[in-house]
Parts: sequence; C-alpha cells; structure tokens
Amino acid sequence: MSSPAAPDAASDASPTADGKLRQPGRVGAVLRSPAGNAAVLGAVGAALLAFGSFGAGSVRRQDPLLEELFLSWLRFGHGLLLSTILVWAGVLLMIAAWVRLGRSARAGEVSLRDTWTVLPVWVAPLLIATPMFSRDAYSYLAQGAMLRDGFDPYVDGPVVNPGVLLDNVSNVWTTTTTPYGPVHLLLGAGITSLTGDNVVLGTWLWRLTMLPGLVLMAWAVPKLARKMSGDPTIAMWLAVLNPLVLIHLIGGVHNELLMVGLMMAGIVLVLERRHVGGIALVSLGAAIKATAGLALPFLIWVWMAHERDRAREEGRDPAAPVRLFVKTAGVGVVVFAAVFGAASALAGVGIGWLTALSGSSKIINWLSLPTMTAHVLTWFTPWRLGPVLEVTRMICMAALLVILVWAWWRFRRTERDAILGIVVALTAVTVLSPAALPWYYSWPLAVAAAFAMSTRTLTLLVGLSTWLMVIFNPDGSIGLYTIAHVAVAIFVSVVAALSLTTVDPLHLRSRHRAPDPTAATSPPPAATVEHRGSD
Repeated sequence: MSSPAAPDAASDASPTADGKLRQPGRVGAVLRSPAGNAAVLGAVGAALLAFGSFGAGSVRRQDPLLEELFLSWLRFGHGLLLSTILVWAGVLLMIAAWVRLGRSARAGEVSLRDTWTVLPVWVAPLLIATPMFSRDAYSYLAQGAMLRDGFDPYVDGPVVNPGVLLDNVSNVWTTTTTPYGPVHLLLGAGITSLTGDNVVLGTWLWRLTMLPGLVLMAWAVPKLARKMSGDPTIAMWLAVLNPLVLIHLIGGVHNELLMVGLMMAGIVLVLERRHVGGIALVSLGAAIKATAGLALPFLIWVWMAHERDRAREEGRDPAAPVRLFVKTAGVGVVVFAAVFGAASALAGVGIGWLTALSGSSKIINWLSLPTMTAHVLTWFTPWRLGPVLEVTRMICMAALLVILVWAWWRFRRTERDAILGIVVALTAVTVLSPAALPWYYSWPLAVAAAFAMSTRTLTLLVGLSTWLMVIFNPDGSIGLYTIAHVAVAIFVSVVAALSLTTVDPLHLRSRHRAPDPTAATSPPPAATVEHRGSD
C-alpha cells in the first residue's frame, strides 16, 4: 500500500526522456515552500529598495560617488521619479512577503528555523542602501566626529565642528546636543576615527555596528516567547522580520537596533536567573539610548521573585519584602552605575544627555498623543498650535509619570507581570512623549511579541506596522500632513491587515476569473462529487 505522501511527491515530479520521473531538487523544493516563496519576494523588494534609495532615499546633499558611477541622474527629474517608484515598490513587496509569511506561520507551515533562513535574505540588500526614511545616520557621524575632535556633544551641537559630515545633518539638529548615551558616542568616535570624513564608509560601518542588535533580537525574542507562553515563530515574524523594523532600523541606520537587542537579551538573561549579567546588558543598552533603562525597575521584581522561589526550594522562609528589595535593587543600581560610569569615563563625558533629551521637542507630528491633541484643539478654537502644544505636552508628561509609577507597582508579583509591565511602560513612553517617530514603536513591539495574541490583535498590529512603515517619505520627510499620502497609507495598511487571514482580501482573483457558461445548467459528474466529498 502506498504512503499518503506518494501522490504529492509524484505531482511535483516531471518525466525524463526515458519515461522516469525526475524528482525536484532540494533548492527548488525550498523555493516553492511558503518560507522560500516569501524569502524570494522579500529579497526582490529589498533589492528594489536598495537601488531606489540611491536617488530617492535620504541621500547626501552632494554625492560625488553617484557622479563617479554615472548614477547622479537618479536624484533628479525622471530619474528621481523612477527611484521613488522603485523604493515604494520594494516597500510593498516586502510588506506582501511579510504578511504572506505570517499567514503561513499561523497555519503551521513555517517553522522558527525557516524565519532564521529568511532573515539574512531580506537583510543583505539593505546593507548597501543609502540611508532611507531618516537622516539620523548623518547626525550619528557628526556626533562621533565631535567627540573624536575634542568637543563635548552634550554641550554643543554639530555646528561647532564644520565639515563634510555637518553638511549632511538635518538643519533642525545642527545646533542640538545629542540625547544619546556615552556608548553611542564611543561607537561614533571609533567609526569616524577609522573612516575620517568619508560619509559612505562611515554610514556603512554604522550599519554593520548595529547588526549585532538584530542577531540579539532574533535570539532573544523567541526565547522570551517560550517563557511567556507565546509562539516563538510568530514572535520572530512580528518583532524581527517586520518591515517596520528591518527597513527603518537597518535601512534607516538607527541605534534603536542595538539598544533593543541589548535590552531583549538582558531581559532573557534575567529570566534565566543570570541577574547581574542581564542587568548589565540592559544598562549597556541604556548607555546607547536611555529608553532601555525603563526595563530595569521591572527586572528587579523578577529578581525578587527568583529569590523568593529559591528560598522556598531550599526550605527556608523568604526574606522580608523590604529587605529583599533593598538587596536586589541595591545590586542592580551598582551594576548600572558601573556600566554607565565606565562608559562615561571612557568617552570623557558627563550626564549631559539627560538635559539633551528635551531636544526631541523639536519634532512635531501626529504620532505622539500630545501633538495629536494639540492639532485637534486648534481645529475648533482660535488658539495657536505653539501655546496649546506646551500645555498638552505638560499634561501628557504628568500622565506618563503617573502611568510609569502605577505600572511598576501594579506589575510586580510574577515574571509574567513584570514583562507585561515593561510593555506598558514602553508603550506609554512612545505614545505620551513630546515626540514620536515610526521606529520608536519597535521598542514595545519587541517585548509584546512574546505574548500569545489573538487573531484580531495580530491583525491590528499588522495594520499599525504597515501604516507606520509607509507614512514617512523615503527622503525622511513626514507624509502625515499630505491627505493623499495618509489615505494611501490607510488603504495599504487595511489591505495588509486583512491579508493576514485572507489570501485575496480585494477579491481580485474572483473578478478576473472567467465564468463557466455550463456551470448553471450542467451538474458536476457523480464521480467528481464523490471525490470532493472524500477530500
């Protein structure tokens, strides 16, 4: 009796000249699999993005490299139009591949190992792209050059160190002190010491420096999902392979990639009872960007829970809560101070990044609740945006402080509570801070992906991720104030969300399928009916 798989294997084979069946090769079988299909589609999209970025991305104001390669025509006229089309086609292809992969993962047709195979295929083309959807990479280089040349980036903006690197910094940031931690400055100083004022090499080296963060995320997110009773494959797909993460953090060259990777790895180490090492990693992430530090107070609760469990396992009474808190929090503060102090000493800077955090108030867009509220209020009142924005930001900051304190105390009892508290804290900061940018949403998404989610929640996150991905222009400008751009972004995000559960949400296939003129008059043969009934 033949095995059930035999007919399927035969259907994929083709006859040779001598009448035998030629079995498909391993490569062909992989490419026809759901993961292989998505890998190819996403890689094509990433390649289109990379090429289109040379003309439509956040290009240098003067780019002699493109002139030497005879590609400067991509930046102007019809060349710019072609580049823009290539970028958006690449974005849409990557989103389509991602949604298709997610649909297959939900159906159990894609494994965690498959996602690890897809990841480098999608990432590789982005490594050679011009920075996209943001000019922050040029600010990173200018800040690193300041430290290299003896300036204090916490005291002055890049404008004090004129040169090629300054020429490409966004005008709004030329006089702004850096809000990033000492490790970020050390990395920037090291990169610019190696590459000098070469913008291309400097950007590329920054991108390579961020890649370990992606590896740490890909390692930590599935592990955290197992501990939170989530689906590791879905978590990897949602938090790591998400085009919002790959295109913005790798294509856009953002230090969030390394910061989130260190934070996620540290959280996992703490859950594995390697508390000091985990807190050190999260502290290192905070020394790149302060956001990672939000996880530290919640990790103290995890450590305390472990200490209580160990005491019970050893047959003794746990220490009093206050005493246990003082012990664990004290060690945590020492570890944090050691990491931050060492990095600051190496960089030769103080804690001026704390005051520089207010520089983000220069960003005004609809992605943050205080700005959104201020805009809406000015529609119905004679008030001007500036004064209203000051009030809404002050109210939201007060609300944020209340929420952070409440969440820290509310989510203190178990490991799961503490990790959920981190999600609440990161989400609150993203939404209620004076300013928000699309890639900021990668912070809470990385942690939240570890939890089991309903189909409705996944659908909403797909729609939100897609909308955030397409709402900015490839050159880094904001599309939120163009009605047509917003409308297209909403349409694309709705289609992407519906596609997670429906293969053809727009019913395009049914519209183009020719009707069968005999269908209404000729019933199917009995054998056919019986065959369908047996499937």
